[in-house]
Amino acid sequence: MMSTTTKIAPVRKTVTVNATPEKAFEVFTRGIDRWWPKDHGIGSAPVRESIIEPHVGGRWYAKCEDGSHGVVGHVQVWEPGVRFVCSWEISAAWKSDPRPAFTSEIEVRFVAEAGGLTRVELEHRNFDRMGDVPGDTMRNSVDRGWPAILALYVERISTDQISK
Repeated sequence: MMSTTTKIAPVRKTVTVNATPEKAFEVFTRGIDRWWPKDHGIGSAPVRESIIEPHVGGRWYAKCEDGSHGVVGHVQVWEPGVRFVCSWEISAAWKSDPRPAFTSEIEVRFVAEAGGLTRVELEHRNFDRMGDVPGDTMRNSVDRGWPAILALYVERISTDQISK
């Protein structure tokens, strides 16, 4: 019997930043509010602050201007300076969907390069959990969206380097 679900390819994006892996990790995670766009939220109101709680089980969420919270996901792996993995609890309709059977996942790795640079490798995967059509929809959305998001992250790291 053939399965009706096809394997949906992960989205992979890589940027290189002028920072140590530890600094790159710190800005990506604890510093997310300094670079994540305020207009990218799933809460009931505009985003006031983006937060990733720095431990396994911690939430990645947004505090909204109306006092509500919009949860993006939960930290599954927390290895400062090396990598973190987080569930992506957002449906293809850009609504909260925390059911583990339907969540995709993000892994971000921080790899030291020559000259004090760090290669930041982002993989957004497991879209097939959502089903064929919603999974393809989400994959296509984040494939288009991650480059602009990562550009904001790179800009933030560059600004941090200048302001030292």
